[in-house]
Amino acid sequence: MKNLKIEFKWAIIFSLVGLLWMVLEKISGLHGKYIDYHLYLTNLFAIPAIIVMVMALKDKKKNFYDGQMNYKQGLISGIILSVIIALISPLTQWITSYVITPEYFPNVIKRSVEIGYFKTTAEAEANFNYPNYAKQGVISALIMGVVTIAITMIFIRTKTNK
Repeated sequence: MKNLKIEFKWAIIFSLVGLLWMVLEKISGLHGKYIDYHLYLTNLFAIPAIIVMVMALKDKKKNFYDGQMNYKQGLISGIILSVIIALISPLTQWITSYVITPEYFPNVIKRSVEIGYFKTTAEAEANFNYPNYAKQGVISALIMGVVTIAITMIFIRTKTNK
């Protein structure tokens, strides 16, 4: 468990950054008045998400591997980090859905029917709800985490001279 201390620390940091992002989205009106822009602007979370993942890998390299981390070591660490983030994501989604912005689902359901994205409220409700978002959060945390780590480790790994 001590070997995973850095991964747990950064998974918590990642989750807190995600919650802060949700607060910023709500304050900026993306969950209400400007909900039409939410679909596009929420993807900007990729920037802080990647930054946190890079910082986590650099921390692991510096403080666990004494500055010498190969691709495989970083990939394994990153996968573990992604799994922990995925396991925490239903909780962060619950906090988002029921504490930070409980009006999001009703607003997005209403708007998606108004603009014809869904034909009925029932169809929209089937898509925009906590259980669906919790599942999507787990899956996307795993997929995006592993992809981000796989690419990032190309640059962070210790390069050896032959």
